[in-house]
Amino acid sequence: MIRTQLWAQILAALVLGVGFGLLFSPETDTVLTVSAERIENLGAWLKLPGGIFLNMIQMIVIPLIISSIALGLISAGDPVFLRKAGTRIVPYFVSTTTIAVLIGAALATWFEPGAYVTLADPVDLPAAASPVATQDTPFAEQISSLIPTSLTAASLSRDMLQIVLIAIFLGVALVSLPERTARPMIDLLGALQAVALKIVAWAMLLAPIAVFGLICEFVMRAGLDALLGMSAYIFCVVAGLILLLFVYLGIVAVLAARNPLQFSRSILDAQLLAFATSSSAATMPVSMRVALDSLGVRPAIVRFIIPLGATVNMDGTALYQVVATLFMAQIYGITLDPASFALIVLTVVGASIGSPSTPGVGIVILSGILASIGIPPEGVAILLGVDRLLDMCRTAVNVSGDLTACVVMNRWLAEPDNQETRTS
Repeated sequence: MIRTQLWAQILAALVLGVGFGLLFSPETDTVLTVSAERIENLGAWLKLPGGIFLNMIQMIVIPLIISSIALGLISAGDPVFLRKAGTRIVPYFVSTTTIAVLIGAALATWFEPGAYVTLADPVDLPAAASPVATQDTPFAEQISSLIPTSLTAASLSRDMLQIVLIAIFLGVALVSLPERTARPMIDLLGALQAVALKIVAWAMLLAPIAVFGLICEFVMRAGLDALLGMSAYIFCVVAGLILLLFVYLGIVAVLAARNPLQFSRSILDAQLLAFATSSSAATMPVSMRVALDSLGVRPAIVRFIIPLGATVNMDGTALYQVVATLFMAQIYGITLDPASFALIVLTVVGASIGSPSTPGVGIVILSGILASIGIPPEGVAILLGVDRLLDMCRTAVNVSGDLTACVVMNRWLAEPDNQETRTS
């Protein structure tokens, strides 16, 4: 099974990575304990396969997103279908993100994880990279800035929401053109997607080794003390993510009319890879394969929903951000009135949409949210020790949400499969 199943290889790599990480951790009293300097050097080499893997994925993620979304729109072929898809998927994504935020807010308010940590506790870490400074930009300018001035500018800034908009404009324009005029560009996009997926297939050969190195390095560096010191906060986030997964299973049963247990088994490959890499972008090709082969979702919907969801559907990230915000407010003794609480909810929902689907970006976005309620930038350092673990958990939930959206839209947007002829 380990030789043939990706999920089994990743699971084995996870277990081995944790085991070896604990053996070499400075906190573990074993004969293999080494100095902090050697751990840093060893960790750099352990992360090497993971760095190569993630860089290969990031290298082709923009061409893959553009070609996949555009081909998904072209596969639909019918402007009426496209309008129908847009009017359903946007409210769906906003609704599930709002549900995730409310779950996180309820748990953080109920458990009050900040009451178990004081600023004098040893979990405090020195401030690492300074959070990105937030700028007050007029709302009208923020709306206009959603439209990219060029693909080059959007690519350099890694603004994934702008890249998604470029792909949507491209796909809708090609659908509107006569078949003879649009065919060369459609063929080019098909070739671009095939090349991107071939590079992904090469990168996936490194996936188990990359998972082992990344997990081993994290456990060696963080150890158990950081995890235990922040246990209440970790429990609150993980409990919320588990509840959100149950919400997804309910959505699958009610809205998609599918067996939740069978759905859970089908998406295991994508969940484990997302957990190991902390990147929805890195998991996107596997998510597309799972949706097509294991879930039986129509190609037009998969090509549209998965790349779009990897960029704008960040339910797990939204839940984590609201829990972390309330956790920090409790530590610093900041009382939030109903208006401030509502503003945080709206801010988190908005911030989670369009956030880059790459590891570690959640902590940067979170710093801006914390600054809006008066928490100093140094406060983010308290969360850095366990952010990698929670990043892995919330990314797995993000990918689960994308696959849930696929099966729901596959039922809601039921159309004859003869729409696929334009990409053949």
